[in-house]
Amino acid sequence: MASREPIEEVLDGYRTAVSAKDVDAFVALYDEDVRVFDTWGRWSYDGADEWRQMATEWFGSLGSDQVAVELHDVGTVIGDGVAAAHALVTFRGRSPDGEELRAIDNRLTWALRQTREGAWRIVHEHTSVAIDIETSRHQDPFPVSESAAAHHLVRSFTP
Repeated sequence: MASREPIEEVLDGYRTAVSAKDVDAFVALYDEDVRVFDTWGRWSYDGADEWRQMATEWFGSLGSDQVAVELHDVGTVIGDGVAAAHALVTFRGRSPDGEELRAIDNRLTWALRQTREGAWRIVHEHTSVAIDIETSRHQDPFPVSESAAAHHLVRSFTP
């Protein structure tokens, strides 16, 4: 079984880049030919240039606010030069003084490949939210009755 460490490094890089609002570090995690199915705005993004534009707009829209990324229930499968990862992700918007302004939970799936140099790059990303059929509203992946058990699984990456 391959080590999860390289994929954990990509996850850590994602958290760090988002927290720092560092577009270059964020896009460096992705392959030039990445395909992203994102929750917001567009059906898909094709290529690192389109994904860079999205990241530039997202980070720029935050002003002085910060985003903390928490990964829950992370799973990985690693093979010879390819890997998959999935997680539940909480994005927490915080004011410069640390006050939580908003939060959203997303589902995240990545397909990654290893470059000739040995680095891992995301070649496909899919994010989504669960929608309640009856209310057409976003479902909470951690209902109150399950919150203690769910939060026991949290791998928190807050700054």
